[in-house]
Amino acid sequence: MKTILVPTDFSKQAENATAIAAKLAEKTKSSIILLHVIEDNAISMVSYTGEIAMPGIEDRLYIYKLIEKAKYQFQELRKKYPAIKFQEEIKIGNPYYGVQEIIKDFDIDLIVMGTKGSSGIQEFLVGSNAEKVVRHAKCPVLTIHDNIEELKLSTVAFATDGKIGGGEHLDVVKALREFYNFDIYLVRVNTPNNFLTDRDSTLELKAFADNNQIDNYKLRIYNDVSEEEGILHFANEVDADLIVMGTHGRTGLAHLIGGSIAEEVVNHTKKPVLTYAIKH
Repeated sequence: MKTILVPTDFSKQAENATAIAAKLAEKTKSSIILLHVIEDNAISMVSYTGEIAMPGIEDRLYIYKLIEKAKYQFQELRKKYPAIKFQEEIKIGNPYYGVQEIIKDFDIDLIVMGTKGSSGIQEFLVGSNAEKVVRHAKCPVLTIHDNIEELKLSTVAFATDGKIGGGEHLDVVKALREFYNFDIYLVRVNTPNNFLTDRDSTLELKAFADNNQIDNYKLRIYNDVSEEEGILHFANEVDADLIVMGTHGRTGLAHLIGGSIAEEVVNHTKKPVLTYAIKH
């Protein structure tokens, strides 16, 4: 793991995510790219060094002040973490697309980002930038809720159906394990609509572990009414410090119909969640 991306709006959640990313960077000798996006849906995504097309001088001055404020806040973060190699990026436009641009421009190994989660009608209508990043990012994403100030890893709940590939995206899990030496539970959630016998589930989980060179793990088959609830209930049962799971990256109608278990878990747990893109 060489490069960690931390999108930040300088909120409490973002501060926690930055602190955790800094600790990870210190342990893994990684560098951090700090990204701040000044939200403005009226213009195209540009960096602060680019020429900003604004209709009036007042708008241009307002954006300039926000840029200067962000640069000052970056300086303060540098003082707080003097041992970490930082690179700052400021973009103007949509936060989600700002993250996507950075992922394309740099070889990002891990995204660490804060989220409050959401629920009810707001979640259905709006969603969050964190959800979109979790759904579409081509690299693993570690989401940190506002109640987490330090990452302590002793037990990890790794949810999989055993059929889903992991590949190089699981290198982040292996890298984290080198430094935290945590226990891993490989868990498959059995539901009424997606049921396998214990024997078949165990065989698939063992094959998944072998294919991805995961060792020293415990197997669990957990029964619940839905995958999301099963993952959340199991993680609470074993007092997991981290939930790991894949995401399909569905868009459009497929996402509206099938949803995303990973997004639901991120929204409805206060535990850190590490998601990775599933190859189709």
